[in-house]
Amino acid sequence: MSTGSDTPRMARIHAALAQALAPSVLELIDDSHRHAGHAGAREGGHYTLRIAAPAFAGKRPVQCHRLIYAALGELMQTDIHALAIELLPDS
Repeated sequence: MSTGSDTPRMARIHAALAQALAPSVLELIDDSHRHAGHAGAREGGHYTLRIAAPAFAGKRPVQCHRLIYAALGELMQTDIHALAIELLPDS
């Protein structure tokens, strides 16, 4: 499992996802530098999440996204401005 946790904010996001979903793959990429000056970018980061988890088995993508948002909880309001999600097959 790859973390990509280069900042305290990324570490919080990673920990929340790891605890709630026990993913087999978890890669969090900070894309914030690509959005410098963008309205709202100061309040939270821009991230790409690549994730696979047994909890996603048999679920549609929208259901998996809901599990991710639930796992992140308050972080979606405080630490994350934008989150691109790439669901991967669980190995």
